[in-house]
Amino acid sequence: MIKTTEDFKPLVPGKVGMYVCGVTSYDLSHIGHARAAVVFDSSSGLYSCFTYVIFLMLHNDYEGYEVTYVRNFTDIDDKIIHKANELGEDPLSLSNRFCEEYLIDMDSLQCLLPTHQPRVTDHMEQIKDMITQIINNGFAYVVEGDVFFAVDKFPNYGQLSGQKLENTRAGERVAVDTRKRNPADFALWKAAKPGEPSWESPWGPGRPGWHIECSAMSAHYLTFKFDIHGGGSDLAFPHHENEITQSAAACQKAIWKPEGGCGTDVKKVGITADAQKCINKLREEFETKMSDDLSTSHILIGAFQEALKFINSSLSMLKVLQQLKEKALKRAGLTEQDVLGLIEERAIARKNKDFSRSDRISVDLTAKGVALMDVGRETVWRPCVPFEPEQDAPSVVVEQNPPSAVSS
Repeated sequence: MIKTTEDFKPLVPGKVGMYVCGVTSYDLSHIGHARAAVVFDSSSGLYSCFTYVIFLMLHNDYEGYEVTYVRNFTDIDDKIIHKANELGEDPLSLSNRFCEEYLIDMDSLQCLLPTHQPRVTDHMEQIKDMITQIINNGFAYVVEGDVFFAVDKFPNYGQLSGQKLENTRAGERVAVDTRKRNPADFALWKAAKPGEPSWESPWGPGRPGWHIECSAMSAHYLTFKFDIHGGGSDLAFPHHENEITQSAAACQKAIWKPEGGCGTDVKKVGITADAQKCINKLREEFETKMSDDLSTSHILIGAFQEALKFINSSLSMLKVLQQLKEKALKRAGLTEQDVLGLIEERAIARKNKDFSRSDRISVDLTAKGVALMDVGRETVWRPCVPFEPEQDAPSVVVEQNPPSAVSS
């Protein structure tokens, strides 16, 4: 809000609450969605591992913060209904399909899952309760089953985005509706239309407006005041502006103030033909270039130069490696004792010339993102990029009580 950089101090010492506006699930995710996910996944640090630069959010341990990270899915919206009508598909089935596709894309980017991933359709009661609060507090009005927020009732409207109310006009994001008291008034609840999904409410059947869902879900999981609110910079107005307005109207307190909190936006990536390439297609292109030794240095330097500068100037590499190892173990579903036990088992197999067994241990661990490295007479492990082993090869079974490790 104040457009300056300040030291971060969480509202509750040692704990961080972060809400990020997620995707509207009506199509495959593009590079803009990928950038937003990676930025907030890496809110606590940037890390390098072998030929990949891996961006990870250290959800629970960086600087000792316990992070509650909430990222929503908008799974009912005008765009979803329009796309479903084009394809002759049920809107809720379509949105569910693209929610799952998004999660597959995030896994391919090695983004860790947020603490909570709420969907609008699962939180109708919280949304209706917040709208009722806003109406009871005198900030909204009902017209023929629709509920509108009265921006004239909120003196600070426009403070977040810098927009002046008198400059707000009907257009792309502010629908022309003569029933509104002010053209800038925005919908909290939309009355049902024939053939569209709807839910019962005190104002008649309908569905939520675009903005209220994020306010209701963030308040449900984080309360009205939390530390970080994130999203694309193109959402600053009207979405984030309307979020802060309706949240403040619901609880009748000043929220999103600079003290102890911050708003973080990701610069919008224009939806050009290149930007709208699906994430899996972009990953294929990236891996193709990475497989060419002549392109490797260009990819690393060109794509990740700023990230590498940040790593070298801001972080202790020893600490980075330890944190990255902990995340690799969590991803693999292993403990360090499991890995050390397999290291010792591999050493025994090699001593007995059972190279098939020793190689299988290495391959299976690498498939899970754990690489074994022989350094002199010792074996150590490091995080790596997971890959699928051959399907006909037997897998290693981790014993419940592995022997002590050869080395760490």
